[in-house]
Amino acid sequence: MGEKTVISVDTAGGDKGAAVVLNGLAESARKNPDIAFILHGDEAVLNKLLRRRKALRDVSEVRHAEKVISMDDKPSVVLRRSAGTSMMNALECVAKSEAHVAVSCGNTGALMALSMLKLRKAPGIDRPAIAVLWPSTSAHGYNIVLDVGADVRADDHTMAEFAVMGAEYARLSFDIERPRVGLLNVGSEDNKGRPGIRKSSQLVAEIAPKAGDLEYVGFVEGADIVGDKVDVIVTDGFTGNIALKTAEGTATFISNSLKAAFTKTPLSRIAAFIAFTSLRRLQERIDPRRVNGGVFLGLGGAVVKSHGSADATGVSAAVKLAFRMGKTNFAKKVADRVALLPDGRRSSEVDGDT
Repeated sequence: MGEKTVISVDTAGGDKGAAVVLNGLAESARKNPDIAFILHGDEAVLNKLLRRRKALRDVSEVRHAEKVISMDDKPSVVLRRSAGTSMMNALECVAKSEAHVAVSCGNTGALMALSMLKLRKAPGIDRPAIAVLWPSTSAHGYNIVLDVGADVRADDHTMAEFAVMGAEYARLSFDIERPRVGLLNVGSEDNKGRPGIRKSSQLVAEIAPKAGDLEYVGFVEGADIVGDKVDVIVTDGFTGNIALKTAEGTATFISNSLKAAFTKTPLSRIAAFIAFTSLRRLQERIDPRRVNGGVFLGLGGAVVKSHGSADATGVSAAVKLAFRMGKTNFAKKVADRVALLPDGRRSSEVDGDT
């Protein structure tokens, strides 16, 4: 595949089947001549689908996987039965340096567990995190939120690691040298929140000057996730995942409500026609598919988790993100930044939620 950036894809892990995944990959292949794929799944199914997608077939290698990890499989069970699955095979390609990044629409818990097993944590990392792009009013149009579900726990040192990893992701995504980082809390005042979250804030403020070009702005609130006060919002996986699912549901509710309102009467349909351009722009702005792809930060290799129910547009968005990560050797850059943190700064786990 020459000098192309190679993406290793678990084609069997999503809710909508391999055909939808390949539609997304084909869309990416049409747009990007510097990308190539290693496809893991049922060989017979994939070869049949590729016959109708010549542009994708020309930049793809098919590798048969007999087994699939389902969305209902528990990570503890998956770890014992992962050999030969499309998800594990996709990760092994990254571990063996046959591919730059792995992409899967499959079970998030299983993907994180297998990623840690096969790729290991990067040196100096206590816990990996999942980071997502979040639509906002900032100049670059998005903010970064992490963790959104890798681990419900996060002590003060882990939150500091999240801050450093999130800042590096902001550099990649937004092309900014000094990302602004905030810690999600119930209020922006220094005395708000539980003792654990205040201790996390103190540590992040302390390490910020040493961690390489990040600006710590202190505590931020839920409304700041979509604002322009910060570029990176740090929280624990429990809080972050609830916020993410709530935002996705809200975006879908708004989109469906607008559609219902503008198709209810002949007059409203005329109004919709007049406002078509503005409505389409709004729909694209809040469409979760266009920022599909959670990045696993803190591993010894690059992994992108696409939404399980992603359509072709969502898969293509995840692949675009994976390509950028592979092109810039992102996983190593994150590890290098975290290495700047002081050693031995462990403390008790944050009590309760943060």
